[in-house]
Amino acid sequence: MTRAGIVADRVGVRFQFDGHGRVVTPTVARLRRNVTEAWGLRDVSFAAGPGEGLALIGPSGSGKTTLLRLMSGVLVPDEGALRVDGRVGSLLSVKAGLLAALTGRENAQLLGVLGGLSVGAANASIDGVRDESRLGKAFDRPVSSYSQGMRARVGFAVAQHLGPRILLLDEVHEALDHEFRIEVERVAESILSNGGIVVAAGHDHEMLARICTRALLMRGGRIEDDGDFVSVRAEYLRDP
Repeated sequence: MTRAGIVADRVGVRFQFDGHGRVVTPTVARLRRNVTEAWGLRDVSFAAGPGEGLALIGPSGSGKTTLLRLMSGVLVPDEGALRVDGRVGSLLSVKAGLLAALTGRENAQLLGVLGGLSVGAANASIDGVRDESRLGKAFDRPVSSYSQGMRARVGFAVAQHLGPRILLLDEVHEALDHEFRIEVERVAESILSNGGIVVAAGHDHEMLARICTRALLMRGGRIEDDGDFVSVRAEYLRDP
């Protein structure tokens, strides 16, 4: 089994915007005038090892979601280096990467394949995903009819079936009902007890404290403090 690990060395992520403030790709940026840029992350360095629960705390726009997307592979660094060892399962948006026109079942099959499962393994996991999402007959209805919490349930159930060594959670878990949030915590604790890593961001500090013993305080795309959760949270609350 792969030893879980995350190492970031002076990582930076740069965003480019058109004249309307919309993010554009580097290719589009080269073809347009009046393109501006800003760093979503800059000079970010940290390491996380087996059995570690790491919370990302800080104000909105501080870079927490960008860092999670970087670790999940959605983004690549524009400077520095990032190494992630171990299969990653993530739930980083309320929509959870779901396609509205497809059913929960069809989305689960697609997300499983995109997450690294073979088509056969993705299909074999469907009954388990359906049961763990606890959506009943709604699992075979179009996702366009789902609430935010229902979408998150499908995304998390798929992430769980990927057998992740590293679990990434954004504020989306706060959209879940109380019963399913308990399930998220149970899965996170299981991953940690088996030598995996959990990185979670959000404003529900009570929930984060139950999963994470360490925290990174982020402001302006940089890490301002790195230490035990209680101390870092206290610093953040003293100087919001």
